[in-house]
Amino acid sequence: MSEWKPASYPSVSPYLICVNAEDIIRFLEGVFDGAVTRRVDRSDGTLMHAEVRIDDSIVMIGGGVTAEQSAAPHVHVYVADAQAVYDRAIRHGAQPVQPPERKHPDDDFRGGFRDAAGTTWWVANQ
Repeated sequence: MSEWKPASYPSVSPYLICVNAEDIIRFLEGVFDGAVTRRVDRSDGTLMHAEVRIDDSIVMIGGGVTAEQSAAPHVHVYVADAQAVYDRAIRHGAQPVQPPERKHPDDDFRGGFRDAAGTTWWVANQ
């Protein structure tokens, strides 16, 4: 057990800083079955910080009134069915980047889509 991080957290987590944080949280819940595990709001009720658990990982989200914005991040997520997650993302308003495909026999089956904050999500399964 590490004393320097919560026991249920990975050592590395993506941190998305975005204006439309609420939309991104709903997107992660709808597409990846994400669950908000922590949320800190400002005094005006807007989101300051949230953490969304996806399987064994945490995506941290900062939002609202900050000049700091993520510059087109990419996040890779292994899922049980990349095609189903890709299709669900498109239904939730994502823009297609690459339909899932296996480019070489030893590659993962992988596709990508972009959410409303500009994050490109790559989903894959073996």
